[in-house]
Amino acid sequence: MKSKMLFSRTDRTSLLPVYVTSIGYWEHQPETEREDGFPDYQLHQTIRGTGEYTVEGRTVRVGPGEAFVLYPGVAHAYRPVSKPWEMAWVAFNGREAGALLRYAGWRASGGGRLADAGLLEPFAAMLEGDSLSYEANLERSHGIYALLLELGRMQTAGSREQDMNRMKPIVAYIEDHLDRPLSLGELSEAAGVSPQYLCRLFQKTVQMRPLQYVNLQRVGRAKQLMFVAPGRRMHEVARDVGFDNASYFGAVFKKATGFSPEQFRRLYGMPGNE
Repeated sequence: MKSKMLFSRTDRTSLLPVYVTSIGYWEHQPETEREDGFPDYQLHQTIRGTGEYTVEGRTVRVGPGEAFVLYPGVAHAYRPVSKPWEMAWVAFNGREAGALLRYAGWRASGGGRLADAGLLEPFAAMLEGDSLSYEANLERSHGIYALLLELGRMQTAGSREQDMNRMKPIVAYIEDHLDRPLSLGELSEAAGVSPQYLCRLFQKTVQMRPLQYVNLQRVGRAKQLMFVAPGRRMHEVARDVGFDNASYFGAVFKKATGFSPEQFRRLYGMPGNE
């Protein structure tokens, strides 16, 4: 592929949640310095060779299988260390651009390692062709969305799989004991870890505390019970999913779903006894 640069923002694509403003490929990336930063988010992937970027006073070397992100308005510079330094890059923006980058693992400007050293497939697809038609720009906006989702999967796959394997026994324990009260102490003892570690593991893996997770599973089971046993009274449903107090069950259910148990039953046309 020859070095190329495309400018693809239009008034119509800028209405999208995330859209590409420019995209390019360098057979040899030249030195670039921007004291005032850049107006859009930038994602750079090294394909071959070595370079380095400087952001917020810190210089980091990057090579094949690595990418770095630059947030808008942040002073930065990047330069080749080897020749060639083969690089693909995309600049993008939109109201959901920051959220998608955070999902992909970048909460600020910085680098990350990829699972594959080759040019990522969504990146390659965005670089195909030279058309600047609305349809082509729309496809590129679809491509940046796919690229960020793929990066999120790649960034978290290894550590998430390890964490999920640690979670499996305690999740199974919770499933087996949803019909009675469970404490943090009991859960940590069953998992063979400290309560503090268990809280960190749940927060990292499912973004909630252990007992929040337990209550969410109780609510899910309660919904199933309402469906499979429509004549059961609500205090019986509460008891069967581990709540001693029907009023507390109702409060937890409403917080999780936005509806009281009775409202939920009516919403889905389930017959009740109350």
